[in-house]
Parts: sequence; C-alpha cells; structure tokens
Amino acid sequence: MKTLHRRTLHQLGEEICLGHYQPGDVLPAEPILGERLGVSRIVVREVIKSLASKGMLEVRRKTGTVVLEPRCWSLFDPDVIAWRANTATMNESMAKELMELRSIVEPAACRFAAQRITDEEKCALRAALDAMQRAIDGDGDYVAADLAFHTVILKACRNQFVQQMQSALAAILHTSFEIVSTTPGGPARSLPMHQALCEAIAQGQPDAAERAARTIIDQAEHDLQQRLAGSATAQAESSSSKTVPGE
Repeated sequence: MKTLHRRTLHQLGEEICLGHYQPGDVLPAEPILGERLGVSRIVVREVIKSLASKGMLEVRRKTGTVVLEPRCWSLFDPDVIAWRANTATMNESMAKELMELRSIVEPAACRFAAQRITDEEKCALRAALDAMQRAIDGDGDYVAADLAFHTVILKACRNQFVQQMQSALAAILHTSFEIVSTTPGGPARSLPMHQALCEAIAQGQPDAAERAARTIIDQAEHDLQQRLAGSATAQAESSSSKTVPGE
C-alpha cells in the first residue's frame, strides 16, 4: 500500500506530465498546494524535494518552485517513465524513442545472455515462460510474468552497466508489456516469440537469440503504434461528437 508521500508524489508527478503545470510555471505556495492535495505542508515539502531530485522542479529563491523542461527530467527514473507512459505525454515520438532504446539494449543483452546464462537462470527463464502461458490460459498476471522473463535475461547478460539500468529498463518494459497484454490476441501472439528466444538462450545460440529479441521488439512496436493510433482516433471522434451548448 502506498504511503501518503508516495500517493502525493505520483499525483503531482502525473499532473506535471499531463501539463497541468507547464514548464516555467511556478507551483502554488505550499499551504495552497497542500490544501488542494489534501496533505500537510510537510508532505508537500518532501514531495517537492523528491520531484526536484528527479529534475522536474527547481526551488528558486524569491521565485518559488518552478516546473522545468522535460529535457531536464531524469528520463531514466522509473517514476518519470511510468508517469509519462500513463499520461498524454506517451505520444508517438516518445513511444518511438522507447522502442529505439529497447532495440539498442535488448538484442545485445540477449546475445550475451546466450553466452553467459547459468543453469539456474535457465530454469528461471523457463519458469517465467510457463507463467506467461498460464496467464494466457486465465491463471495469473501476464505482465508480471513477461517482466520476470526479461529480468532474468538482463541479469544473465552479466553486464554491470545494463544491470545498473535495470530499474529504468523494467519500467520501460512494463509499459510495453501492458500495451501488448491489452491488445486483442497480443499475449498469445507474443508467446511463441518468447519461446523461440528462451530456446535460443538456453541452447547457447547468440545469433538466434538476437534475432528472436528483434522479432519481439518489432511486434511490440507495431502493437504500441496501433494502440496510440487507436487512442488518437477515439479522442478525435469523442471531440467531434461533443456539441456546443445552445446549438
């Protein structure tokens, strides 16, 4: 269960990502912001410190707390990734860049995993794959199982820099997997691709593992773009259906 601080942090972080507060805007004074959020000034102050540490806010003397440009944000921070993904800022451009990052990191990680994975990790990889199958059959959480599958791979690649990025990569992967899981037929379509990746890594075939990873990413990118296009169409239809009072 989220603490009051975490709930408030997520609320204000998402509001900034949604554009309720634009870059350059000064946030309301702590008492006013606290009253609106339903928390004390102490909680507000701690939340502002947290958001400042993520590069989203800057406290300036004589000015107040200013919202910074997205380019200043800690884009690899898991919270920032999640907030942007859950709001209108998950647009086509951001989706494209997230998938580009996946295509840069994951195929190489899978290649190295095929060369370095342990027997214990092979068992964990197959267990995650089995959990994905059970989730498709109606027993379990597909997104959690998919994330566990890829987490094993990132660990098995034995690269300390990739492992240092694991929290950020997990947030990016989680966003992608949620899209796939809510796409009609997405999990069932994705499972054979993961089976091919699992076998390539388990059998120590780096080239095959890299190809399988690229196949998964290409399909995920297609699903994500389709989903964003569908959302944009739905929003446009919703806006056009609204009538102006008095007409």
